[in-house]
Amino acid sequence: MTSFDGGCHRYLGGLLERPDDRVASALRFSSELVAWVATPWALWGQSWLLAVLAVTILIGLPTVFSTPGDKAQVLVPVSGSVTILLVLLQFAAAVTSA
Repeated sequence: MTSFDGGCHRYLGGLLERPDDRVASALRFSSELVAWVATPWALWGQSWLLAVLAVTILIGLPTVFSTPGDKAQVLVPVSGSVTILLVLLQFAAAVTSA
């Protein structure tokens, strides 16, 4: 059985170190930041309300729904596939809006 334990994963009585994910985290944060800034900026000319709604969705959904172990505090736990879909949504928004 696998469980999260302070930076290490327990697996069948042994310890496996958590992989170094700093580069992946930096890339994920960078794409989130581009999505948060570029999407409302691109939509502002169409409608200010649409721009506010877009940034609320892009920041709000990942804040509320997250995978346990991905963030320190989880409001509504979801599976990893939901988190992947939210990351892809933000990446698509960043690429489309930039």
